[in-house]
Amino acid sequence: MATVKESKIDEGTLASADEKLLAGVDESREPELEKWFTASQGQLIWWRFKKHKMALIGIAVLALLYFVSMFAEFFGPYGTTQRFAAYENAPPTRIRFRTEEGRFRSPFIYGLTRTVDRATFRQVFTDDTSVMYDVKFFTRGEQGKILWLIPSNLKFIGVDGDVPLLIFGADRLGRDLFSRTLHGSRLSLFIGFGGVFLSFVLGTLLGGLSGYFGGVVDDVIQRMIDVLLSIPTIPLWMALAAAIPRHWGVTQTYFAITLVLAVVGWAGLARIVRGKLLALREEDFVLAARIFGSRQLYIIRRHLLPNFMSYLIVHITLAIPATILGETSLSFLGLGLQPPAVSWGVLLRDAQNITAIAQRPWQLIPGAFVVIAVLMFSFLGDGLRDAADPYKS
Repeated sequence: MATVKESKIDEGTLASADEKLLAGVDESREPELEKWFTASQGQLIWWRFKKHKMALIGIAVLALLYFVSMFAEFFGPYGTTQRFAAYENAPPTRIRFRTEEGRFRSPFIYGLTRTVDRATFRQVFTDDTSVMYDVKFFTRGEQGKILWLIPSNLKFIGVDGDVPLLIFGADRLGRDLFSRTLHGSRLSLFIGFGGVFLSFVLGTLLGGLSGYFGGVVDDVIQRMIDVLLSIPTIPLWMALAAAIPRHWGVTQTYFAITLVLAVVGWAGLARIVRGKLLALREEDFVLAARIFGSRQLYIIRRHLLPNFMSYLIVHITLAIPATILGETSLSFLGLGLQPPAVSWGVLLRDAQNITAIAQRPWQLIPGAFVVIAVLMFSFLGDGLRDAADPYKS
């Protein structure tokens, strides 16, 4: 019978093999490799996120939007209620750098002359080249409160003279659309945080209880989710928003809209959290925590939720633009925020008819801000998803 001889590997052979492997590694890259091997999960996510160019663009644009909205009293030349009676539905003012003679000079605008076209009975605004008004930076204007606290009449841009600077044109009451768009961004952008926070708490709490405990608790919560997901979103929004009393102030309506968006926004997240917990609750580290005597809610909060926290972060990022669209839709339909409140949806109500779109297209500019904000949030969420994915290089 043939015998199998055990082969012994010489220690010198192993040493030479290790030397060959180490020789293939560039010594200059050893600190970089060591940095990656010793980095925390948060550092790895941040380093991968920085490689996503569109996500960096998204976060930069969003930071600019939020910064300008917070200091809208400074960047907006006029207040939200300041009217210019002779400039109803006036087109955007053209800022010029060259005179009719072809000479370059500091930024200025021409005066406007309003006439009525006898054939169409439409207002026509023409430039009065005989009068020029200088555009000034860091000028003085209407008194306001920066960050709701600091009284100031300092404006980033303005014009000397009695002609208004209408960068985005004027609305049907002669109010500056540019200033109102900046002020409206404050409500439209920040309403998303309130609704997303409440829906996040409801979704993670109810989804966690449903997935971890199961049984009757799971059945009750899942039937609630089925009911919510089976109702069309827009009619549900309309029904809940219609229940808001019309005599409420801006602040009360703001929080009511936040609650409405939170009520209809938690079901999808709860179902995802339930599925994740069903997959994780039988893992060894969960069983060890139970044997150790940890409480149920502590196990969910400390051991289960952190295992898919990356998904929750991405969900929050993508839920904010959905909330912005929800508020815009409700306000556009007249069921959300009401004048004198100013939001992008309220401003878009002036462009509900074909006449406004055909003759005053500048009144659709707030809609462009909605598109930009939602698109930038999508870029940011896409970058966070790729950065938080442990299987993506």
